[in-house]
Amino acid sequence: MRPAPKTQTHVKQDLRRHLLQTCTDQELKRWFDPLGLTLSKDNSHINISFPHSYFAEWFRSEVQDRFEDEVVRFMGRGYAINYQTSMGLSRADEKEKVKKTKRIDYPFDNQFTFESFLVNKKNYFPLASAREVAKQSDTIFNPFIICGKNGTGKSHLIKAVANEISKNAAPAKILLASMDEIKNIYSVTYGDDVLKARNHIFGFDHLLIDDFHQIQKYSGLQNEIIILFNHFYENKKQMVFCCPNKPSTYTFLDATLLSRMEWGLIVTLKPPDLEVRVEFIKEKCRIKNIPLTKDQILTLAQRFQDFRYLQGTLLKLFAYRELVQKDMGDKNFQQLISGTEEASAEALTHKAIMSFVSEAMNVPVSEITGTKRHQNIAMARQVAMYLCRELLGLSFPALGRIFGGKDHSTVLYSVKKIEQIKDDDKDLKRLLKDLKKRCLLSGGN
Repeated sequence: MRPAPKTQTHVKQDLRRHLLQTCTDQELKRWFDPLGLTLSKDNSHINISFPHSYFAEWFRSEVQDRFEDEVVRFMGRGYAINYQTSMGLSRADEKEKVKKTKRIDYPFDNQFTFESFLVNKKNYFPLASAREVAKQSDTIFNPFIICGKNGTGKSHLIKAVANEISKNAAPAKILLASMDEIKNIYSVTYGDDVLKARNHIFGFDHLLIDDFHQIQKYSGLQNEIIILFNHFYENKKQMVFCCPNKPSTYTFLDATLLSRMEWGLIVTLKPPDLEVRVEFIKEKCRIKNIPLTKDQILTLAQRFQDFRYLQGTLLKLFAYRELVQKDMGDKNFQQLISGTEEASAEALTHKAIMSFVSEAMNVPVSEITGTKRHQNIAMARQVAMYLCRELLGLSFPALGRIFGGKDHSTVLYSVKKIEQIKDDDKDLKRLLKDLKKRCLLSGGN
């Protein structure tokens, strides 16, 4: 059963209490209390109304960015804000309003945006091309193909494209999936009913496929991809594909499919250089509050070439501070990274977290992502959602998709519930600590 949203009064009161952590009561009386604040009926939009247009202009220039950051911290991502301003001060003019919607959600994971994609001159063209594809109302570059070796940022860029497209299109109309997941739509979701699976995908307005080269495992699917390609191309619906090498190098591709792939724009990402890797480490340290010295940052950047391995190593450093001791001197740092090779520093994934929760709570992963609401299953699902949110920073809409297509408000409810009860429930607190330790120290292995 979908959780009922809080009353409008409580939402504003709760948000005000949250804002008191960083604002004085006097400040809030000046700019927050005059706001009208309500939630939409489907609990997906926050509606903000201003007393008059002069206040709206001041709010926009002085506090709007700060306000939106705090809303994200309090509510989580997965929302859009509707700003509504009265154009006049009299009752007669009150009917004339200007309404502007600003999304504060990143439905395809808030870690992956164009702004967070670290770039140098070598990769400027791929990034600029991706931005152009994401904002174009017309499909000039179709398909758009992103190539690059492992760890160059292909998955980041394709998710950034999806997040950018979602600013002007319904996320439910964007299909972002790996080639393995496309295969599952046909064989699992629709039980090899090709027509139903095909029509399901036809219903999307954008098709983005990561790890396209994995089609080599499913030779029987190539003809189906050609049919999907034709539909999206003829209906001017954007397609984006990711693969390590240019399609022309894949001898296993059907000649017709290869020909179609070469109709579009193909860009190649180059491996991140030292400067980019340093910036990546600095940003991750800022987010995770890992106090590394300049020399330690440079050591990591020189040792690890791949973003994923860097992230896995940083996760282990974070785990040490969280679970062993806060003070991590240079000696401990060197011990932690000694013997750590790129091949073993895997990044933690939602699948690994689900597996740990499944084992610890004796609930199959299929039940965790399913729809059953038995108490033990619901608790395991909520714990897994909480850990994915806490350790991976996934957005609520992204978590909803991972956990079997749940509504983002259901995920929000689950995460908030665990946050509220974990300090009072000693058994749950101990379980979360043990699971967190296993997840962090595993590095996803």
